[in-house]
Amino acid sequence: MSLGKTTPILRIFDEAKAREFYVDFLGFAVDWEHRFQDDLPLYLQVSRDDCVLHLSEHHGDASPGTTLRIEAREIEAFHRELLGAGYRYARPALEAMPWGSREMSIADPFGNRLIFTRAVSMSKCNT
Repeated sequence: MSLGKTTPILRIFDEAKAREFYVDFLGFAVDWEHRFQDDLPLYLQVSRDDCVLHLSEHHGDASPGTTLRIEAREIEAFHRELLGAGYRYARPALEAMPWGSREMSIADPFGNRLIFTRAVSMSKCNT
């Protein structure tokens, strides 16, 4: 048996704000979107490189306030890109963590927190 990739579902409440944050600011692309009818909640997939997220307006799909850790191999370049984007609701800081990684935490407009990290190799961890 083997397990595959994880695709988290994040709760959103406003389509325009979600697109402004995930597409315009973070640089994700919309892969597809679905509504059962025009006046029903939106469910969409966004991705950037190997990171795939599902965003849902559906009440039962996810709880607001979720935290995700997303590996970012070139976190310094990504940090510069985000600061240059001029998004008025976030100016993320790049932090050196005591365990050796560098991280950038950003809250989306719906209370979810994305922590982008340049992870420490497991061979460097003490057990």
